[in-house]
Amino acid sequence: MMTVREAMTASVVAVKPATPLKDVARLLVEHRISGLPVVDDDGTVLGVVSEADFLMKEQGAEAIPHRPLARIFGESQSSRSQQAKVDALTAGEAMTAPAVTIEPGRRIIEAAAIMTARGLNRLPVVDDGRLVGIVTRADLVRAYVSSDDELVRTIREEVLLRTLWLDPVPFDVQVADGVASIRGRVERRSTAEMIERAVTLVPGIVDVNAAIEWSLDDRQLEPVSIDAVFPFSPK
Repeated sequence: MMTVREAMTASVVAVKPATPLKDVARLLVEHRISGLPVVDDDGTVLGVVSEADFLMKEQGAEAIPHRPLARIFGESQSSRSQQAKVDALTAGEAMTAPAVTIEPGRRIIEAAAIMTARGLNRLPVVDDGRLVGIVTRADLVRAYVSSDDELVRTIREEVLLRTLWLDPVPFDVQVADGVASIRGRVERRSTAEMIERAVTLVPGIVDVNAAIEWSLDDRQLEPVSIDAVFPFSPK
């Protein structure tokens, strides 16, 4: 399966914490991007400044919600953070930190799951904490050009074998126009459900028709968490 390194953009527009917001805005417009990483002198990613941060600043303090009795107990962390963005003059003051990042060796299916779960449009790619690239939703969309045969191979080798530790041979896997059909039999119902959910996360799969039989309904037993086996799945 394609890795983040293969999908990412290696030439990244980044700024330093002291970069004025006016310069940040100019870079966003010039490069037609919606956000960029903020890094220190060593290239370590400190945060991300995006269009959303500018929108918060434009709305002003009137748009910041205040919790009841804020004058007595003080503002919430969320309100203080939003107020800091409104008052910000530099990238470091406006950025959202810490940044959610991903390593280049991770699979793009993991990047897609993180973006979906966190509602993000981009992930800085870091190697030993230092910025080496950026992967966006647009980069992941390109994975949808995979052929049906490539998607079948991905489901068999990456999902069934390497991720779920299942022998792919007994399973009938077919993909037509991005729609996956998978048939087979497993011991537990939770495993059958896990397979279907995992296949839906494969970039390029637009729908899944799963007909997987099971012998034991383990819903009344101690639940099997998909996160233990598939830790990058969206919540």
